[in-house]
Order: sequence, then C-alpha cells, then structure tokens
Amino acid sequence: MSRRRTLSSALALTALTVSVASFAYPAQADDIPKAPGHRLVDQYTGTPADARPLPGEQPPQHPYLAANGRSGMHADAAGSGTYPWNGPLGKKPKVSSEKMAALGGECATVTFDKDGRIVTVCGTFTGFLVKLLDPDTMETLAEYKLPQRPSTVEAITRLDFSKIFKDTSGGAYSYLDNEDRLVLADSRQHIVRLAHEQAADGSWRFVVDKDWDLTAHVPHDCVTWSNLYPSGECDPITSVMPDWEGRIWWVTRQGRVGTVDPASGDIRSIRLEGEEIQNSFSVAEDGVSIVSDHVLYSFRADKDGTPKAVWRQTYDRGTGTKPGSVNQGSGTTPDLFGKGDADYVAITDNADDRMNVLVYRRGDDVADDKRLVCKVPVFRSGASTTDNSLITWGNSLVVENNYGYENITSLTFGRSVVGGVSRIDVREDGSGCDTVWESDVRAPSNVPKLSTASGLLYFYTKEPSSLGIDAWYLTAVDFRTGETKWKRLAGTGIAYDNNWAPVTLGPDGTAYVGVFNGLVAVRDTE
Repeated sequence: MSRRRTLSSALALTALTVSVASFAYPAQADDIPKAPGHRLVDQYTGTPADARPLPGEQPPQHPYLAANGRSGMHADAAGSGTYPWNGPLGKKPKVSSEKMAALGGECATVTFDKDGRIVTVCGTFTGFLVKLLDPDTMETLAEYKLPQRPSTVEAITRLDFSKIFKDTSGGAYSYLDNEDRLVLADSRQHIVRLAHEQAADGSWRFVVDKDWDLTAHVPHDCVTWSNLYPSGECDPITSVMPDWEGRIWWVTRQGRVGTVDPASGDIRSIRLEGEEIQNSFSVAEDGVSIVSDHVLYSFRADKDGTPKAVWRQTYDRGTGTKPGSVNQGSGTTPDLFGKGDADYVAITDNADDRMNVLVYRRGDDVADDKRLVCKVPVFRSGASTTDNSLITWGNSLVVENNYGYENITSLTFGRSVVGGVSRIDVREDGSGCDTVWESDVRAPSNVPKLSTASGLLYFYTKEPSSLGIDAWYLTAVDFRTGETKWKRLAGTGIAYDNNWAPVTLGPDGTAYVGVFNGLVAVRDTE
C-alpha cells in the first residue's frame, strides 16, 4: 500500500471517529494549531508596500447580488477576483485563526453583509455549516447546519478520501444577494435562501427564507447513511448564480443547466449530454457564461426560463486529468472583462503539454472564425494546469499554475508544486495578447485576488523545505511588475493547507484564507 493511500485511509478512519463523536460533543471554536517547526521558518520577509491604485473601473454591479467585493468566491458576477478596497500592505501584519471543527472545517466562500459581518460556508465531516462570524474576532454569531454530502459518506465508508477533494457541490459555491441573503444548493438537490436576523436579546440566527426543490429535474439517488449502495443516479448541484433579470441559474456535475424563477417557483432545465461541470459560472447583462469539460457556452433564458445556448466554443481538453485539476477540462470559472467597447470572456484549456489561456469575443454576432482573440501557452512543458479562476482587470489577466496539487496529502513533508504566475494583456486593438511578466510564486491551489486600491495581488503560497516543514504564507505581489513585495507566515501543517479555498479581502482591509481546519485572517497592525 502506498504512503499516500495509507495516510488517506488513516484520515478517513479518523474522520469516521470524528463524525460519530461530533453528534454528542460539538466542537469548540479555537485557534488552528500549528504543526512543529513554525518557529524555524521566516515569520515575515520583504518590506511593506505603498498603496498604488490601479486605473480603471470595477465590473458593473449586478442588481441581484451584494455589492462587488461582498457577494461570493470570485468577488463579483463577472468572476474578476478584484476588490475596490485595500488588502493588507504588509505593515506589521498580524495573523489570527479560528478552528471550525475537530477535523475539517474549511471555510471556502466568504461573503460580507452590509455591516461587514462574515457570512460563510464551512465544510466539516458531519455536514457543511453556514456561519455568521464577527469579522474582527471570527467568533461564531449564528450557525445553520446543511446535510452531509454523499462524497463524505463515501469517503468514510469506502476509505477513499479523494472523493471529498474532487467534490465542488453541496454549498461550496454560494452567493450573497442584494438583500444580504445567502443562496446555495445543498446536497439534497434543493436551492436554499437563508436570511440572518438579530433577536431582541442581541443573539443572531439563520432563517430559511425560500427553499426550491429540484429533485424532479435532477437525479437524486445519492449515497447517505441509510442508502449506502444506491442503484440509481446521483447528480450533485455544483453552483448557483442569478442573472440580470433575477432568475437563479444552477448547474450540475453531469451537465444539467437550469433556472428557477424566484417569484413563481417555476423550474426549467436542459442537459448537456456527455459533459461535466465542476466549476462555477459568471454572469453579465449579455448572458451567462458556463464552461463544461468540453465546451465554453454563452447562455440566455427563453421567455419561459429554459436555458438556450447563444454561442459555443470547443477547446482542447487534452487526453486526461492532470494532477492539479478536478476533471479533464478547463479548471477556470469564465472571466468576463474588457475595457472600452471590448467584451471578452477568458478561460484556460487542458492541452497536454502546456495549458493555454484563451480569450474570446463575447458578441452574439461574432463569426466563429473571429471569436478567438488569442491562445497563449503558459508555464513549463509537461507541468502546466490551473483549477482556479483567472484575475481580470481592464484588459489584463493573471493566471497561476496548480500543477502537482491534488489534496491535503500532496505537499506534506516539505514538498511543494512547480508553481508559476503570469500576467497576460489583451492588446488595445484586440489583435492578440502578450505576456507582460512571469513570476516563480508557488500557489498550490489558491483562488488569488487583486486589490485595485493597493495594486497588490494576494496568493497563498508554500515553498519546498529541506527540513520537511510545511509552511504556508500570505504573499503580496505587485500587479504592475510581478515583484513579490512581502510574505507573512499563516501557519504550518495540514491544518493550514487551503485546499482550493480563496483569499478573500474584507472591507476593512483584512485578508481571509479558508484553510483545512477553518479560517485565517491577516491584517495590518499599523
């Protein structure tokens, strides 16, 4: 038995123990423990940065989402990964953390209500938890438990821990709407809208505002503790997002695309036969951009709400799934961007030798042979993939290399990935694209972010260690030049592995990172 398989089995057995015990003994929130060696590595390197705002405008504000920067994993409906406020500048940055469960507890999507409180979804082995947190202390103000995902039950009963790390369903992708309500799809194939409210005594609670049952449209014979060996099909819902008219769109792993009319409750759907969707999607006024493991689509809804493909583009999906990808296809949520009159959408492909950044024109009237703006190969031969959204600002894109990362066991004992980050700009005349800079930053699985107020990119990084210490850092990079400005140690060990979770910038300038055991905050003290 391989070392990886042995560790996975041990973790799965531990998960079973924790899963059973958690019903009787709720986990107490606490600081995330650091693994040995945290005093032997640099706590901080580099020098503080000056804020240098970037020229340009934020993506248009979606009428049915919370304000840009507050609404979801990718910061806005366009998937830009940009925030209009500062992140930490590296001025004596302080790190704090909050443990969300005995094992697991990673908080992926982090959103902010209008008063700055954190609304997040944290994955534990007994089920996902929707949490309302104080942004300063990360104290839990309210909690709502979602049902356990089938992949977790499978991981525990079949000793296959990888089931969890390849699963993007169950509420991992959620959004905060324009009335500060969290909308997500749970593992029952329901879309749930949750409001949070404060009682007269000052306590908080979550309330189910709406619940839409999609089981008539989505196969739901899934693994549960009472149904360990189902005979039918199970198709988990990957992500949800509203369009510009307020319909809630949803996609499933097995290629179903649908809508819900929040007013009437009407549900419509189609099936993309033989295609898989493991990423979220992006929305602009001109339509909904969805990428499957075969095709990039632009959708709109017919009068009755049925999704209709306006245009489609196939791409090179390669011959297999690379280490660092969830499936055999693009690992990116589409990015909608462009300045002036240019409207572009960007993804990456899964080409065998070197992954390419692909930029397309979005217009309905664009001829097929004119739609592709550029195809730019990135990173080294034979070691190039990403499973995270690009960052887009103006006509610029930033892409990171995740090749080599698969789950929290991938980088133990001081290992790291080959890494790499590139900035690519679309030419002003739309005639192609050029690589502006390349960096050797190693961000194994992080959804990076950009502060347009400071001009800094934020990554969650890990360098190889000859001492076998697994040290994780928040790293700030100059958007203009690609120069690394500073790095601050977040923690050491598996508990601090972010495992595909993003950096999120809070309105007060704090950088939050979801990690395997909870949530980390990095904030300036000067």
